[in-house]
Amino acid sequence: MDQDERLLHASSFGAVAVAYAEHRPDYAQAAVRWALEPVPGPRVLDLGAGTGKLTTTLVALGAEVIAVEPDPDMLTELRRSLPAVRALPGRAEAIPLPDASVDAVLAGNAMHWFDMAVAGPEIARVLAPGGVLVGLWNLMDDQVEWVARLARVSGNAAIGPRDTPAGWRAATADMHLPKTVAAARFGSPEQTEFPHGQPRTADSLVATIATRAGVLVMPGQEQEATLGRIRAFLASEPEAARGEFTLPMLTGVLRIRRL
Repeated sequence: MDQDERLLHASSFGAVAVAYAEHRPDYAQAAVRWALEPVPGPRVLDLGAGTGKLTTTLVALGAEVIAVEPDPDMLTELRRSLPAVRALPGRAEAIPLPDASVDAVLAGNAMHWFDMAVAGPEIARVLAPGGVLVGLWNLMDDQVEWVARLARVSGNAAIGPRDTPAGWRAATADMHLPKTVAAARFGSPEQTEFPHGQPRTADSLVATIATRAGVLVMPGQEQEATLGRIRAFLASEPEAARGEFTLPMLTGVLRIRRL
């Protein structure tokens, strides 16, 4: 994905901010606890916070959270749902915080949108000594056969390689590194996964997939055809056709210490 395409995808969410807040999953608490294990203090920046899915989990775990989000519509939803959280407009490439002001920077389903040649130094700047950068991604567990079939039916634009465990590991292993000759500012990455699940119905799962960037940027007819194909598959699949079910998921975590 070139820079223009990345920016188009990254900026697609604001138009569906309300649906994003309603349908996107939270993150496995065990994953967030693991992410924060080596953190030297309680101050956490949720970077690219969206509507506050990860922020909510951080608050529940007792972190002192600051949320930063570039899209005004997403930020409005975050502030509406979490009025006690300090939430600021800003980007990973221009973080509106002082030097060494947080102990951890976490990004939920967001790090792949960052330009790490610029964001890497910015993240390192705001991190205190011993701090960590963490990316979290919610993955569909395609070790479950019907979920693997769903991924195939949906196509890469709806459920891409980064959205399933094997593809996620390959796609994120060096995501913290700038795609330039700039010096690395972070140590060796650690990757792990935690079981997760999301209560869904066929309709709400289609609504969830409809908030993915690859679907949002589709031309109207292609989007309708993709979602219709997914809806037809779910109607024919016993695991998804009997009302509410738990979508088998994993939360994947990439954790890197600041050098």
